[in-house]
Amino acid sequence: MKIVPNKINKSELPIKLKVSFVAIFEYLEKLAQDKDSYLQNIAIDLLEELKQFPELKEGFEDLSYLNKYNKEIDKLLSFLFPELLQKNEIKAATIPFEFTTFKLSKRFEQIIEDAGEDYVFKLRNFEDLNIYILSCSFILSSYYNVNVDFRRPFYFDIPNAKTGITKHYRTTINGDFFSVKPLDSAPKITDEDVKLLLDNFDNIDIWKEKFPPNSYQFTGFGIMNLFDVTQDQSLANLTENLIRNKKDENSFDKIEKSIAKLFGSSNIRFGFSTYHFSKTNTTFKKHKIQKSFLLNDQVNFDFKGYFCKNVSNKVFKNHDLIAISDIDAYGDATNFNGLYKALTEQNIKSIILVPLKLKDDLFGIMEIVSKNKFELNSINAYKLKDVIPVFKIAVKRIMEEIENKLESIIQENYTSLHPTVKWKFYEQAETLFFAEEEYSTKTPYNLKNIVFEDVVPLYGQTDIKGSSTARNCAIQKDLSKQLNLARNIIEKTNTKYKLPIYKDLLYRIDSCLKDIKDGLNTGDEVMVTDFLNKDIYPVFNHLKTIDTDLSHNIELYMSHLDDKLQVVYEKRKDYEESVTLLNEELAKFIDLKQIEAQKMFPHYFERYKTDGIDHNMYIGKSLVNDRTYNKLYLYNLRLWQLQMLCESENLANKLKTTLKHPLEVASLILVHSTPLAIKFRMDEKRFDVDGAYNIRYEIIKKRIDKAHIKNTNERLTQPGKIAIVYSQNSDAQEYLKYIKYLQSKNYFLEPIEKLDIEDLQGITGLRALRVTINYNKSEENNITFEEIMREISPN
Repeated sequence: MKIVPNKINKSELPIKLKVSFVAIFEYLEKLAQDKDSYLQNIAIDLLEELKQFPELKEGFEDLSYLNKYNKEIDKLLSFLFPELLQKNEIKAATIPFEFTTFKLSKRFEQIIEDAGEDYVFKLRNFEDLNIYILSCSFILSSYYNVNVDFRRPFYFDIPNAKTGITKHYRTTINGDFFSVKPLDSAPKITDEDVKLLLDNFDNIDIWKEKFPPNSYQFTGFGIMNLFDVTQDQSLANLTENLIRNKKDENSFDKIEKSIAKLFGSSNIRFGFSTYHFSKTNTTFKKHKIQKSFLLNDQVNFDFKGYFCKNVSNKVFKNHDLIAISDIDAYGDATNFNGLYKALTEQNIKSIILVPLKLKDDLFGIMEIVSKNKFELNSINAYKLKDVIPVFKIAVKRIMEEIENKLESIIQENYTSLHPTVKWKFYEQAETLFFAEEEYSTKTPYNLKNIVFEDVVPLYGQTDIKGSSTARNCAIQKDLSKQLNLARNIIEKTNTKYKLPIYKDLLYRIDSCLKDIKDGLNTGDEVMVTDFLNKDIYPVFNHLKTIDTDLSHNIELYMSHLDDKLQVVYEKRKDYEESVTLLNEELAKFIDLKQIEAQKMFPHYFERYKTDGIDHNMYIGKSLVNDRTYNKLYLYNLRLWQLQMLCESENLANKLKTTLKHPLEVASLILVHSTPLAIKFRMDEKRFDVDGAYNIRYEIIKKRIDKAHIKNTNERLTQPGKIAIVYSQNSDAQEYLKYIKYLQSKNYFLEPIEKLDIEDLQGITGLRALRVTINYNKSEENNITFEEIMREISPN
């Protein structure tokens, strides 16, 4: 009989341990009296043989007796260890709470032997205090019948010196063969004591007070059963490593070890690769956090022809797991393709691929590989079933962390970006992020310029007509009202007190009123405010102290002033509120229409609120990385822009009657067919045209809305009309088609004006089409997205 002693420190316990086999003797005595039992004679003979060893029944505290009576104990326990189960069960007799083990099943003995000479048989996370409280809880339950549940699983981690794999075993103790009773030194446990103990689990002093050391007698032995939970434990460890939030540089190594345990082989390696899908191609995305056996650190990866048709369809198309148990045979069947060559170079002989769809355009593959043929196959691949959902969550979390970091880099360096071009900035952010990860943050990395070549611009504006004049008029009215209110008070004061200073103030107020009426000049607003603060208000403050009637008039004057600005701010407020409301409604409408336009084809879009709404759009092949560009989409966007501006004008016309200050708008489109380049300006955090020649386009944008029709004083932009500025006849022919189509849909009225534009500074030869908007068009006749596509698409 093999004995495995407890080699850890002996714990102080509330019980005195006495090993006794009285339960077995009682069982044998029953068998000896049972004439119907085939074991009767065996029991009689064994009882007769063991009469000379009374201490086996009465019990002993000296554990050396386990060796002394080794053979006799082995015979006694043979009833609990049937020969047929010796190689199957992991079972042993043990002394509970002391953990000395004896009488091991053959399988148990083999496990201990394979662990090696240096292995110490001990519980995982053994805690002396918990063992003390555990034994007290056992006393409460078995002797005092108190319903306490301190049961928690105990585990042994036992290595195999041959395979290098540590297996995990959960243990249970059968309590049918021992009993416990108090000794004279044991305090009586009352109901109040029980309540106190239940509320003080972690207070060892209270437990020792109620259950002093060696105050109870334990008699008997226990039967310990071990259950192999290596796979469950490996899954648990794998799950823990996967969902751990704390950044750990060795996390993939830990995952690899957990998977190796799951498959019970130290030959198992783990890899992971991600792939970006677009409508035109598939690219491998390399991250520092991952090791890919499929790609084997290749920089230039060509997806086409790399995987065989079976792998491509099953993994990438159908998202099914696949196992290749013999890579050599796979190579023969696939004419030694790229995947075979990559795996063979790494001496990989079997592999399991687990596909994970992370996003619509992002795909991941778990790679589990072995250097042994057939070690990985479609049967043991089933073990991964419970891992895959957790791994998917973990990888998504890792990718989200990376994306959050990239987003912070973009926000820090580029500010908010339009979704269409964000992919380009992500490329730069990834380069910076992984450069910092690989070479440390101390290594400087200069972000490259973000440039998009060969894009076609589309510019448009809906400008508030006469905004400067309207604003000046509002200022004039407010200043005039404030001066007149002040004049009334000074006039009453002059009549009452007849001092020359009041006549002088009246003269200066009248001069200000005359100047404002003749026309508001730069600085007039500041001049009037300064005059009131320095010359009028000190007089008001004096008058309030000497004249009650004038004090009331001054309070009435002050009630007309804005609380914050301390000026009359009525007409200006009406004007600015009207401008704000009009801008907000127009911006909201354009943003809503942009959602529709982006569905047609992704393009860059930005808008600005000024006295109206300006917008820039750029469209071209370089802006998108997952779509095929065609000039059809440019024509489509031009028609959409013209229709959208017409609808914006209708919206502004309807709002005019609801505004405190009626406002009119005039719209303009600038056509520029020559492709240009745009570059992100790091200093201003925005896009601008790139190159000296292309600057001309920006100059035209800034000057065109103030231009006049050639040889006239008439402004090009007029309320109720849309002007389309161009320089090439082909552009005019294109827009004439759009205008006639929109006329057929009652968006525009007849006729179409064809105009020459006056020469601007440094700019000549511009022309324009101008068309009148139909403000009476029914909304039911608005053109839909599908109609635009049908109109532009070739037959």
